[in-house]
This record gives sequence, structure tokens and C-alpha cells, in this order.
Amino acid sequence: MSDDETPNDRAVTEAGARSSREDWLGLAIRLLVAEGIDHVKVQVMARQLGVSRSSFYWFFDSIRDLQDQMLDHWLRINTGPIIERALRPAETIGKAVCNIFECWVDTTLFRPDLDIAVRVWGRHEPRVRGVLDEADRQRVDALTRMFMRYDYAAEEAYTRARVLYYTQIGHFVLQVQESYPERLSHLRSYLLTFTGREPCDADMAALRRLSPAKV
Repeated sequence: MSDDETPNDRAVTEAGARSSREDWLGLAIRLLVAEGIDHVKVQVMARQLGVSRSSFYWFFDSIRDLQDQMLDHWLRINTGPIIERALRPAETIGKAVCNIFECWVDTTLFRPDLDIAVRVWGRHEPRVRGVLDEADRQRVDALTRMFMRYDYAAEEAYTRARVLYYTQIGHFVLQVQESYPERLSHLRSYLLTFTGREPCDADMAALRRLSPAKV
């Protein structure tokens, strides 16, 4: 211990060394998904991590700080990939929509359970609902701009983007159970419905090659 380090400082340092920011954040996300935001409490998490409550403050200023970082994590993993794929070059609108579909079937790109958990959280906290509404706006805006690149008028592009996005979010909220082969069996019809244009086999090839381990 240094001359100006107190026993309490040392205890906090040692407690922090037995855990990490990622440990706390990862556990908070798991609790949010499994049990809801009311269970994301410092005392509960400290007990599960086997560390003192004081170690939480080694990584976060407050529970509000943790919650903000949880929302940042959700935005990064659930909104980022949608926007990235909406911006990807594609020869046809069918292929462009299939790029988006990758997010819906690959949980490394979009976590439906986490999205639902944040939506439930937002029902009770206006601050969270504001973040959620902005994320939805960004997602729909990215899809709208995607449709406009393929010569859809602005209003039609916006409507098709909303239909595409809200249909899939509703699919997750309803927790529709179907196998990946069953999803693929409807792919051509979905693409025709969402775009108004007949897709070609090349548009759908990447989705049909997607490993079942990722869906």
C-alpha cells in the first residue's frame, strides 16, 4: 500500500480486480433479458459475481450510468448491423432486402430477445422510450433510403420500409416459432410482397447458404 492509499481504497481496488466492466455489463444484459430491468440491481449482481457492492463503482458512476451503457450496447449490436446492411451496395432491391434479412435470422447481428426486453423496459421509463423511438426512427430511415436507391418514390419508399420493419418486429414480439427451412420456403413471396418486384435466384442465394448454426 502506498503512503497515501487508505485501506478502503485498497479494498475497492482489490474488489474491482476480481471483476471487470464487461462482467457487470454482460450480467446486467442477461438479467434484463431474463427477468426485466427491475432485477438489474447492484446488490443482486454483486452477489452473482461474487464480489463486493463497492466494486460496481470501480466501473460505473451510478446505476443510471450502467443503464446508459446497456442502452449503448443494445444500439450498437441491434441497430448498427441494420444500418450497415441497408447501406450495402446491391444490384437489385431483392438482394438489398435479403441483406437486411440476414439481421433477422442471424442472432450475432440482431438479438430479438434483447430488443423485446428493451421495449418492455421502455413501457415504464420515458427516457428509455425516447431512446427506443429514436432507434426505430434510424432503422426505418435507413430502410427508406435503401428503397429510394432503387427508384422508389419517397412516400412509397417510406411506406415499404415501415411495412418491412414493423412486420419483422411484430414477428419477434409475437415469438412466432418456425424453422429456418420453413422461413426460406416463403422467401420469394416475402420479397415480392415487400418490394413489389419479382426476385431472382441470385438475390436469395446468400440467405439460402446461411449456416443453420447462425439462425
